[in-house]
Amino acid sequence: MAKLSYEQENTNISNIISNRTTIKGDVISDGDLKIDGNVEGSLNIKGKLIIGNSGKIVGNITCQNADISGRVEGNIMVKELLSLQNNSSINGDISIGKLSIEPGASFTGKCSMTSNISKPTIEQPRPTEIN
Repeated sequence: MAKLSYEQENTNISNIISNRTTIKGDVISDGDLKIDGNVEGSLNIKGKLIIGNSGKIVGNITCQNADISGRVEGNIMVKELLSLQNNSSINGDISIGKLSIEPGASFTGKCSMTSNISKPTIEQPRPTEIN
């Protein structure tokens, strides 16, 4: 797959934290977020989270989808797809819908996969009435 330029890759990203930025505190976003800098605090993203090669997160993450190339020290909960790129480093537990890991990615922690598909309910037979 061809790599996109920085401008092409970020055309649909509504928020960007650049590589010379450090944020200490929780981040909440209703849109997508790309992080190339440092964040010390929890992230609650309703859209897609992209952590670039220079991105580092110290805190817990909750989001819809995530594409991680940088470092995360904390627990991650992704409702749909978590993609760990070849140079990513994760130290914490993850809870995901789907997981994609490239060779070279580092992950230390527990992993639990949840299903978004509801399980069919089995109807119990009703007792027969005796007259």
